[in-house]
Amino acid sequence: MSDFFNQFSRRKFILTAGASASAVFLKGCLGNPPENLTGGNSSAAPTAQTVANISPEQAPETNTVKLGYIPIVEAAPLIIAQEKGFFAKYGMTKVDLAKQASWGSARDNVEIGSAGGGIDGGQWQMPMPHLITEGLITKGNQKIPMYVLAQLITHGNGIAIANKHNGKISLEVANAKALFKELKSSTPFTAAFTFPHVNQDFWIRYWLAAGGLDPDADVKLLTVPSAQTVANMKTGTMDAFSTGDPWPYRIVTDKIGFVAALTAEIWKNHPEEYLAIRADWVDKNPKATKALLKGIMEAQQWLDNFDNRKEAAEILAGRNYFNLPSPEILAGPYQGKYDMGDGRKIDDKSMAAYYWKDGKGNVSYPYKSHDLWFITESVRWGFLPKDYITNNAAKAKELINKVNREDIWKEAAKEAGIATADIPTSTSRGVEEFFDGVKFDPEKPEAYLKSLKIKKVSV
Repeated sequence: MSDFFNQFSRRKFILTAGASASAVFLKGCLGNPPENLTGGNSSAAPTAQTVANISPEQAPETNTVKLGYIPIVEAAPLIIAQEKGFFAKYGMTKVDLAKQASWGSARDNVEIGSAGGGIDGGQWQMPMPHLITEGLITKGNQKIPMYVLAQLITHGNGIAIANKHNGKISLEVANAKALFKELKSSTPFTAAFTFPHVNQDFWIRYWLAAGGLDPDADVKLLTVPSAQTVANMKTGTMDAFSTGDPWPYRIVTDKIGFVAALTAEIWKNHPEEYLAIRADWVDKNPKATKALLKGIMEAQQWLDNFDNRKEAAEILAGRNYFNLPSPEILAGPYQGKYDMGDGRKIDDKSMAAYYWKDGKGNVSYPYKSHDLWFITESVRWGFLPKDYITNNAAKAKELINKVNREDIWKEAAKEAGIATADIPTSTSRGVEEFFDGVKFDPEKPEAYLKSLKIKKVSV
């Protein structure tokens, strides 16, 4: 497929990027930590790792960076790169992984940067880096250019429903339209996401709309801190929320609810969360940025060796990170084994979380076509103006070319000796297909919008 961003020359892209550097249901991303989850930074000593033979040309300008993370499986590449010594191997010996209380806290902390006591970047839902760059979700609408540098994971999320609806709601939510309509006339079906206008919001909206339900009219959507979601479901004040591994295990085993669908069922091999760092930090430290990427790539490959996943679960479950009562909470999902809580069980490794490669190719590489889908969905629901997508999505592509630095990913991959076959040659992954048969062609985002029956935008 042709590179759908080729109308922007490399020269123009470099100039644009340089100028910019002058800042549920499917909560896909935050998850629902146990009530006793504690915050704090990781200070555990990493596993000894031989330092790579770093040439002077590749030696990082600094060995220090502060990266924020949320305690869910999307953060695993950062944590494993730290604990297995992969960051240190490439000269990044002082990586501070700072646990964030919420996505709002992460946004606030990246606004002030590490110099002000915040963070330089880290793990993000999409398209948060683009919204921060545009000043759309920052205090005073301050524009803080960010660079998207890698995708961290695919899969690893599901739609959790309260037990009182067990047997009534499934992946094919169209079968439950009558229930939603009945509840609407009395106490509307209530579901939560943890940050608006990003992954978790899109997943719930896509799932509902695919079943013929209008997420803005037929249900009540709330933004709720993750720590409250489990308690709210227990008390019956919430019907559903989005959750990421390992929390489905807890929902089911605590008999709080069931999992109606995995994101892997809604969109197989879908983009999830990403590594993004402030543009000013990257521009000042390009070699250190590539060193970080090399460490993350090595961690992603290590994670995709299923023989390592028992150890990965033990590391992630530790007090410094997820603070889980047992690593077994992660072990099943990491092998593609899910007890959905409604009588359905899944044992399929292709449905597990992947970090380096999935059924469609490279996971780590940040495809610009995926950025375009997130922005197109933002337009669909009225989160961004329609002019981002009109005129062959020229405005969206300009923003993506400013934020998405897949070129840095490729440079780091080549320096790390990644096989040529594992380095994508196009910034587009091509046409994507969802569980309801809808297709997204990144060459024709307006056509995608027109094909959708339920949307807020008029196209």
